[in-house]
Amino acid sequence: MTGKARAWRASILHFLSDPGSGDDPRATEYFEDGLLVVAEGRVSAIGAAAELLATLPRGTTITDCRPGLIVPGFIDTHIHYPQTDVIASFGTQLLDWLERYTFPAERRFADPVHARAVSEFFLDELLRNGTTTALVFGTVHAQSVDAFFEAAKARGLRMIAGKVLMDRHCPDDLRDTPEEGFRESARLIERWHGHARLGYAITPRFAITSSEEQLRLAGELARAHPGVHVHTHVAENRAEVQWARDLFPWSRSYLDVYDHFGLLRERSVFAHCIHLDGEDRKRMGESGAAAAFCPTSNLFLGSGFFDIDQSDRAGIPIGLATDVGGGTSFSMLRTLADGYKVAQGLGQSLGAKRAFYLATLGGARALGLDNEIGNFRRGKEADFVVLDLASTPLLARRTAVATGIAEKLFALMTLGDDRCVRQTFIMGSPARFSAA
Repeated sequence: MTGKARAWRASILHFLSDPGSGDDPRATEYFEDGLLVVAEGRVSAIGAAAELLATLPRGTTITDCRPGLIVPGFIDTHIHYPQTDVIASFGTQLLDWLERYTFPAERRFADPVHARAVSEFFLDELLRNGTTTALVFGTVHAQSVDAFFEAAKARGLRMIAGKVLMDRHCPDDLRDTPEEGFRESARLIERWHGHARLGYAITPRFAITSSEEQLRLAGELARAHPGVHVHTHVAENRAEVQWARDLFPWSRSYLDVYDHFGLLRERSVFAHCIHLDGEDRKRMGESGAAAAFCPTSNLFLGSGFFDIDQSDRAGIPIGLATDVGGGTSFSMLRTLADGYKVAQGLGQSLGAKRAFYLATLGGARALGLDNEIGNFRRGKEADFVVLDLASTPLLARRTAVATGIAEKLFALMTLGDDRCVRQTFIMGSPARFSAA
């Protein structure tokens, strides 16, 4: 171990690979009494406390978090920071939701002061819920992305975000042009991508709100910058799918529109992916593009059920996503609870270990960041969360009679929420919150 080390003692859980529906025991590493050692912001060692304590360098600070549970920081693979103020708005379906709530809220981000204030609150909420990395929609305003990245950089966070590209079927004051969107996105990539722990995402809202010329130029950006992400929506709602079919009659499917313009590739993340057919899923699996599973928002907006089993069979990487503000909670625990219910609705099963994998290493893999985050392999960035399995009387009573870690995890994801997050750490240091 090199550098000044710090260590945390608690139960520790992380994943080495996807446990799958069969709960592969080789995929999970769990220490009932474990030690996580961090030096210079990265994982230096992990293991049983009885074995590691004697190996620590002299002067190592040890924080005893028992009886807490340490897990890697949660990873949210699709969320809209400008929709923070419309979360929990009275239900409607997708296209009406955009007109009634989303577009009015996003107009306000022409004001950089408003964008900065929402960025700070949004990041506070993520960290309060144990989310340390997210793939984030901005608005059509370049300043919405600048404000978000400035706030994220100041806290040392690993975040990915992008300016929305939207040149049709939206209000005039939220519309860019293909050339303007290309130019502003290129400037933002140059300014932010790869700086500190930040990454950029080319962000057409969805094919419906971009002309063919805008999608073509987005594809040019994606080819010119293979290290950046592509972030958009596909096949969330049946009316949306039909509209895409009407607008692009030459395409085989909604997903095929993105493929045609070079936007279906590794580091592409498509939110929802509900109303896809077998050919779509096959093509996604071949391309390396990932699906963001958004159970809470899909239930809230009545969009449909994401098919985990079919996506697995096609080899599609899956990440978990809150999709705030259509999603009704920043909590990944609440989102996991809804993910279980969605699977049940399709006669499928989402076990607790697989669920927590999707919220950690699975999300990192979906984003192509599993070399840096997602578990506690030596050398990875030390973003982690201390969870309290006795944060409410009911959760304490239920976990007290649980017979193993899988049963405790299931109780945690079924009964837990932000109250379970005792503390969030970024690169081995306590997360920084806004002064407000």
